Amino acid sequence: MNKKIVIYHVFTRLFGNTNTNNKPWGTIEENGVGKFSDFTKKALTEIKDLGITHIWYTGVPHHAVINDYTVYGISNDDPNVVKGRAGSPYAVKDYYNVNPDLAVNPKNRLKEFEALIKRTHEAGMKVIIDIVPNHVARRYESKTNPKGVSDFGFGDDTSVEYQKDNNFYYIPGTEFKAPEWRDGYRPLGGEDINLTDSKLIEVPAKWTGNGSRSPQPDMNDWYETVRINYGVRPDGGLDFDMLPNDFGELDYNVHYNYWKNKVVPSSWRKFRDVALYWLKMGVDGFRYDMAEMVPVEFWSFMNSSIKMENPNAFIMAEVYNPDLYRTYIHKGKMDYLYDKVDFYDGLKHIMKGYGWSDHLPVVQNGLQDIEHNMLHFLENHDEQRIASPEFVGNPEIGKPAMVVSATISTSPTMIYFGQEVGEPAAENAGFGSASRTSIFDYVGVPNHQRWVNDKKFDGGQLKPEEVALRDFYKRLLNFTINSEALMGAYREIHFYNKEITENYNHRVLSYVRWSENQKLIIISNFDSSVHFSFDLKIPVDIINQWQLKEDAYELNDVLYGDSNTLRIKNDEGHISIELNPLESFIFELKL
Repeated sequence: MNKKIVIYHVFTRLFGNTNTNNKPWGTIEENGVGKFSDFTKKALTEIKDLGITHIWYTGVPHHAVINDYTVYGISNDDPNVVKGRAGSPYAVKDYYNVNPDLAVNPKNRLKEFEALIKRTHEAGMKVIIDIVPNHVARRYESKTNPKGVSDFGFGDDTSVEYQKDNNFYYIPGTEFKAPEWRDGYRPLGGEDINLTDSKLIEVPAKWTGNGSRSPQPDMNDWYETVRINYGVRPDGGLDFDMLPNDFGELDYNVHYNYWKNKVVPSSWRKFRDVALYWLKMGVDGFRYDMAEMVPVEFWSFMNSSIKMENPNAFIMAEVYNPDLYRTYIHKGKMDYLYDKVDFYDGLKHIMKGYGWSDHLPVVQNGLQDIEHNMLHFLENHDEQRIASPEFVGNPEIGKPAMVVSATISTSPTMIYFGQEVGEPAAENAGFGSASRTSIFDYVGVPNHQRWVNDKKFDGGQLKPEEVALRDFYKRLLNFTINSEALMGAYREIHFYNKEITENYNHRVLSYVRWSENQKLIIISNFDSSVHFSFDLKIPVDIINQWQLKEDAYELNDVLYGDSNTLRIKNDEGHISIELNPLESFIFELKL
């Protein structure tokens, strides 16, 4: 049977760092850094046992950092065009190698990552890494290109703004200038750093990653990156063939054959070759940053090439415009997109106390045709931690939301490392602000570090409430990956109960999931202070579909083993519910 996918999203350089110094803008020596080798057999076993099927190792490709690796032939990066001291994982400097910070021996960094891939597979999980097709670091230069592969920008005609096979867009006759800093911001917190040959000289200046055409981008622009040219002219015209309208209905084989005999822009071929390189190394799939900023035709070309190499490759992407979901899934051949704008944002409002649970079944019904493709999460590196005061300040408030997120659809579930132990992300790491675990600086992750416990990975320093929270996640996620019903049918019973059930309201959510061999009734209380008592009703048509007779049926809560009874009266189901604040039940019907 098909099973739910659960992704452990981990920021690779933070996972194994046991240094607790957390000096703002601290160096790698002051604040420490995690390594590939920290993902030991024990660590990976514990991650797997949490109920994880895939690990997304974030920040693996070699990106711009403020650290001197010139002895290894790596050029230094300019602090004026690097965000933070450890650098943005999305300013990739070399797509054919990995971040030297993550290696015990930077000279052997690629071999150390290959060993991690092998250990992850041996632990029974698949490996996902980032590809960021929209932009690369301002100083892109690969030192380890395979034979016959040239860098992005190599051979570009820099005398013109645009040419189809240029990899970048240029601003002829100009020189790049770093942004004017405001509001007290200074790179590296104002530290004067002297790295040999670190100053970036870019003549002519290139368009910035988010599309700024100024040789001096604003400090809120993606100034650390440059935009990739996919054959989209500056006036918006397209220098590539469009997909036929009916291609959304056709599989990746047809898409691959469509492009096979067509001439496509240079950037398309270069990113395809990057993906195939990592697949051959053993990577199982990719997460694409800001996919909607890249033409869907490119994704058809890219993803069909990937699927021809590995039909089981895992592909997920950021697309935040709901109007584009189906286009990027069907025509772009994406497996999964973030369900952020409607589902996550709705859950966030409910968790903060002013949203109504009514919103969620409406969203779910509206996405019925693509619900499997809409990946669910409560935390990731772009979002505030649940336990941060800037969000809700209490990880317990995330528990009913997590139950709903993980069980309402057939889509994959993703959790962010430290989420399972209530990480609040309170540190002032340097670039950016607290509430999101920093992806730009060398920093420790305190709650997670207590679980790491000096690399014993046994939770030996966790507080009792953190132990209990992790146990909750473990119970929930392991159930989801083994449940047949969660890959089966769905019906909300929320509005039915809201209309006729006394004491049931918009702080509660209920629905049913079922398959031939498993029937589930799921109910969650999002309120942190109100206890609910009511007679939950299961509509007649569901009772008939489940072929239940007028009788009493045993129910068992798969989370904590609570028992209850489903009574059938006049073909309608009734369950007497006592629902504590922030409590959820996943009742399995015993037949």
